[in-house]
Amino acid sequence: MNRNSFLKSLALIAASTYGAMNLSSLKSILGPLENTPKMPVLFLGHGSPMNAIEENQFVKGFRNVSAQIEIPKAVLVVSAHWETRGTQVTAMKNPKTIHDFGGFPPALYQVQYPAPGMPELAAEIKSSVHSTDIHLDDQWGLDHGAWTVIRHMYPDANIPVVQLSLDYYKTPQEHYELAKELSRLREKGILIVGSGNVVHNLRMVHWQKLNEPYGYDWAIEANDKIKADILSGNHEDLIHYSRLGKAFELAIPTPEHYLPLLYTLALQDKDEPVSLFNDEPLGGSLTMTSVKIG
Repeated sequence: MNRNSFLKSLALIAASTYGAMNLSSLKSILGPLENTPKMPVLFLGHGSPMNAIEENQFVKGFRNVSAQIEIPKAVLVVSAHWETRGTQVTAMKNPKTIHDFGGFPPALYQVQYPAPGMPELAAEIKSSVHSTDIHLDDQWGLDHGAWTVIRHMYPDANIPVVQLSLDYYKTPQEHYELAKELSRLREKGILIVGSGNVVHNLRMVHWQKLNEPYGYDWAIEANDKIKADILSGNHEDLIHYSRLGKAFELAIPTPEHYLPLLYTLALQDKDEPVSLFNDEPLGGSLTMTSVKIG
């Protein structure tokens, strides 16, 4: 008996023992385990939190890409803005909207994105990953790396959203290998999204050109190399980006905004198509380059 047959049999046993109400509850747990057509994987350059409430080409890009994708059962987000000791996954039923930024207009802090969580997906992730222990978190919620982009893709907040943290003790290679263990979720109706920025150096932002398509030479050099490697499937260089010279030292001074890209790329199957969108530099030292696989 295969796993799906076993689980369906378990549901029937539960129904006879506990009645229709418990069967309904059990079906909601079994839902994520049912096979679906393979979902794409995304990396989204999330940029400024103001993208949550502004109308611009990047927001249109988020909406356009969601229109190309089947409605997922849930979204799993790996955000640059949740770094932890060890790897954690949000496991609450109703994650809070986290306004993890300062100095922005009051209207931004008033935005709530009340998407439900999905504890059963968190449990599935914990059981699927064997390279490290996954801690089930009930404190975090949805940070701006998640909700500022997902709210444009699914504005009704009716799709469950779960976040996976970045363990700041892991190497890029270890993050890449951990991500591979999530691959089966693609066939269970789960949309996996990395959220960060390919080039992200806030200390060197040209603030007068923050809203203009402008990039320093080193930012363009690093972004072009990264894009070429994404399109050619050269993940080795992308994992070991710290070996690639001065432009990369400036483009990725800290890894947290870059690492979500590795989670996306690790889930690419051999010969699976990849495309880029929202591919613009901003403020000299940021790029909004985003990736769709599948």
